[in-house]
Amino acid sequence: MATPLHAGQVVYDPRGAVEAAPRPVSPRVKSLAGLRLGVLDNTKWNGRRLLEKTVALLQAEAPFAEVRYYKKESFSRNADPALIGRIARECDAALTAIGD
Repeated sequence: MATPLHAGQVVYDPRGAVEAAPRPVSPRVKSLAGLRLGVLDNTKWNGRRLLEKTVALLQAEAPFAEVRYYKKESFSRNADPALIGRIARECDAALTAIGD
């Protein structure tokens, strides 16, 4: 959204305007034990390392049946919808992190 000022100057509102329909949040699982976990690496420098350590901590609490790792094309881009669909089909729960 732009606001005109003096002599042709324009100031842009950095908050922007987001228009999105509300979507329901998936129900939380009661336990991670025995689930197939999908881990989405966003390719940030320390992302994979953070995810692996988090998986190890979670595994110690409630072992997963399987852990599958997936990787985004780039941290600066949204994950491909086909990749998200694949994770949803192949896994019971998903984990991702920034890792900066």
